[in-house]
Amino acid sequence: MRTQPPLDIPPSRVPIAPRWQAAETIALWPAGPPGGSFRPAPRAADLPESFRTGIARPDLRLFRPEARNGRALLVLPGGGYGFVSVRNEGLDIADVFCPLGYTVFVLTYRLPGEGWTDRADVPLQDAQRAMRLIRARADAEGFDSDAIAVLGFSAGGHLAASLLTEGPAPLYPPVDAADAAAAQPLAAGLLYPVVAMAGAAAHAGSRAALLGDAPAPTLVARRSPAARIGADTPPMFLVHAIDDAAVPFENSLLLARAMAEAARPFELHLFQEGGHGFGTGPRNAAAGGWPGLFDRWLRRL
Repeated sequence: MRTQPPLDIPPSRVPIAPRWQAAETIALWPAGPPGGSFRPAPRAADLPESFRTGIARPDLRLFRPEARNGRALLVLPGGGYGFVSVRNEGLDIADVFCPLGYTVFVLTYRLPGEGWTDRADVPLQDAQRAMRLIRARADAEGFDSDAIAVLGFSAGGHLAASLLTEGPAPLYPPVDAADAAAAQPLAAGLLYPVVAMAGAAAHAGSRAALLGDAPAPTLVARRSPAARIGADTPPMFLVHAIDDAAVPFENSLLLARAMAEAARPFELHLFQEGGHGFGTGPRNAAAGGWPGLFDRWLRRL
């Protein structure tokens, strides 16, 4: 569960940690992003600073380990496609995985409801471009270009699953030489992911933010990653709390069943407690042990 700020400080006034501000920033689109025009939505006054909105220029924040293990992670925070939670599902993730040797890239991706014409493609365009830019930096940063995994949380888990299943889809015209690289990662860790775009397990807010209020059935199908798993889908590591009241754990079961039917490698961890949005925690429940489980699973691939 998310750690709350001290009670005497309004959440909107809690600053992002200085190490986030100091991290190297990599712009995704040198000449501006594809997907139409940008019209930022009004920002709620009580929204914490670490819940990023108004993203006209998506970017990667780079966090380097002291001792490299030759692997990299692309981290996709959640936020229901209405904001990007860069602290508990971004910076906190880097704080855990950099000491394990991973070079960590946290993506602040565009939000589909901020005026973009191709709203359902905009986050995935950013994730594809991010993967390609990360591969282009592999030699300079000292990791294997084939050893890049993605970690996605909540709506970021939906984005990560979409990257697994639609990574090769041509969603934007090439920008530079980096776009010749593959956009699919080696594997994915999906934490309490939004998967269902219809039915009782669907997260209505994420669906509406990504697809609009009345999406066509073909669009719903295209953005339902469990229905698009096939023989080439990369391995998947799934984590969900059974007491998640926001995104039911049946979302992870959908992916697990689809991976099993396609005979693709996966690992599923369902924890009794944890709720939603717990990031690297909760420290007082078994779900807080997922980073070590994921690290050991990834090293076995």
